[in-house]
Amino acid sequence: MIRTIGRRRTSLIGLVYLAIGVIVAATHGYLVAWNIPGNILEGLAAILLWPLVAIFGVDLHTLIA
Repeated sequence: MIRTIGRRRTSLIGLVYLAIGVIVAATHGYLVAWNIPGNILEGLAAILLWPLVAIFGVDLHTLIA
């Protein structure tokens, strides 16, 4: 058995989670005008917290702004 020490493997679940986050963020208008620091923060938060946005309808525009 060969072990890989010090090497991280990206899990399929993590990639799917981030892909869904990008899709949700794009469809809810969080991935526009990335030249403003607040919009960058909103976009990243929407990608990571997509269940709040998609399922519970949380509006990150008002929370972060």
